[in-house]
Amino acid sequence: MTLAVEEQRIRSLLERVEEVEDVANSLPKGDERRTRLLNVTNATLAEEATIRPTIAAKLLGLDEKTVRAWAEQGVLTIAQRRPRLLLDLMSVHDMSHRIQQLREAGKHQGLLDEIWRQLNDQALVESDDFQESLAQVQRGEVVLRPLPRSKAVDR
Repeated sequence: MTLAVEEQRIRSLLERVEEVEDVANSLPKGDERRTRLLNVTNATLAEEATIRPTIAAKLLGLDEKTVRAWAEQGVLTIAQRRPRLLLDLMSVHDMSHRIQQLREAGKHQGLLDEIWRQLNDQALVESDDFQESLAQVQRGEVVLRPLPRSKAVDR
């Protein structure tokens, strides 16, 4: 399969996935239909599984060198290194949403730095410690932790 044919096939697949996601996202978050539709899109992306960096670069509106660098830095998930580098399609799709949001907000430079901030924020919010702290606040609990010894003595 030529690169152009592969690119067109993946573009078409992603357009269908986006259509289903748009419908899913129009439903309330707790709606079972939303969950089912998003599960279908995730399964569809998982079936396709991989994408070449060249095609990913075109889809993301970045140059291939940037896409490869992001993959090496862990921003995009590498599915296979040999015999050629292939990226996880789901991670590329997720990144396309992030990049689109940044560009719509007028951000065109420093995308990697902004995406790193978003990923770090997301990791913090998803951490068990943060979730426990949030639950304590929601329950109205006040949890005080003693200052480290060095700071307590300085006062």
